[in-house]
Amino acid sequence: MLWTILVILLVLWLIGLVAHIGGGLIHLLLVVALIVFVINLLTGRRTV
Repeated sequence: MLWTILVILLVLWLIGLVAHIGGGLIHLLLVVALIVFVINLLTGRRTV
């Protein structure tokens, strides 16, 4: 699910760069997605 959100935001960000649509909102969402992604990579799924 996280990968799907990340890909969608990346595509929207690229469209925003080309068409200048959405501006700051798309960049903000991309930064939030990257932070969540990095936290997910660092914590991971630990097996007990």
